[in-house]
Amino acid sequence: MGIEAMFKDYKTGGYNLESAKANETRLNNLILLIAISYTISSFKGQEIKNKGVQEYISRTNERGRKERRNSSFCLGLSSIYWAINDDLMWKLVENLMSLNPHKLLYYRRGIKAMNKVVN
Repeated sequence: MGIEAMFKDYKTGGYNLESAKANETRLNNLILLIAISYTISSFKGQEIKNKGVQEYISRTNERGRKERRNSSFCLGLSSIYWAINDDLMWKLVENLMSLNPHKLLYYRRGIKAMNKVVN
């Protein structure tokens, strides 16, 4: 990951550090907290890339592009959203699958990827 991707993540890609209006002490504490959470999200995103399930979390806009445009940080942050919404979405997914049983293969593939991401 390049330094430009990190600055984008810090400024507008997830934490919106530029819009934080804090005094010096609070800003230092905020930066420390952001550094810790950024590191955790980046490691989680890299773990997702290593498992090979990033295509379930982020999509590219270009056909034939192998490497995703999202940084490891964005992948890690998105996986946290998956974990939070995991329980909320099961009932909806089950209802949708009852309407489209011919999509069961894709459903199972997605569930397998979700389990890899969340665990």
